Amino acid sequence: MNKRRKFTALLGILICVALLMSCKKNDTGEETYELYYVNVQTQALEQEKVQIEGDTTEEKIESMLKELKKNPEDVEVKEEAVETAEQAESASPVKSELELANERAEDFENKYLRAHAEMQNIQRRANEERQQLQKYRSQDLAKAILPSLDNLERALAVEGLTDDVKKGLEMVQESLVHALKEEGIEEIPADGAFDHNYHMAIQTLPADDEHPADTIAQVFQKGYKLHDRILRPAMVVVYN
Repeated sequence: MNKRRKFTALLGILICVALLMSCKKNDTGEETYELYYVNVQTQALEQEKVQIEGDTTEEKIESMLKELKKNPEDVEVKEEAVETAEQAESASPVKSELELANERAEDFENKYLRAHAEMQNIQRRANEERQQLQKYRSQDLAKAILPSLDNLERALAVEGLTDDVKKGLEMVQESLVHALKEEGIEEIPADGAFDHNYHMAIQTLPADDEHPADTIAQVFQKGYKLHDRILRPAMVVVYN
């Protein structure tokens, strides 16, 4: 294959030389030829004086071929350059496909990581919601029971109750309070300083030396909380 390429290249160069060649006689009377050819390395048109032997045209052509064959390195270099370029072109698609495969793999990995993180967030939120529901599951029940507990306190405040009736009401009250504590429901303290986070002022009284400002004077209605959540604030009278 290489010999065939060399011959084809040499033949092409020969044709170009035959068209561009000019003949001159030197001082001794011998015929010299100016050979013009394209240097395959520099891609430049170059000139070289050669002496061609032979009398007939066929002999001159044969002599010219011998001169051309003396330096075949240019043809070999040209062929090597072509082969290297072909190899680079054939290798580049493989490299591109590998890069595309790596990009697809990286994109898939990123999508997987995002989906995994999203699933973890969903699971975390679900656990938090479940814990919140478990923690405050008695909220609606407590709000329904608190009015009954208020009525029991009002009934115990009525004068003229017999001891048996009063004792029965107190037993019911204690049972309700104990049941509420089991569910995490506790009464909000309403003695001492006023706290707007837990108390609601419905009336104010003038403060004096014995009763400083922002202190609770009286409780109208008890307040309750479920763990850290306020079910209802305590309604109080405040010195101001």
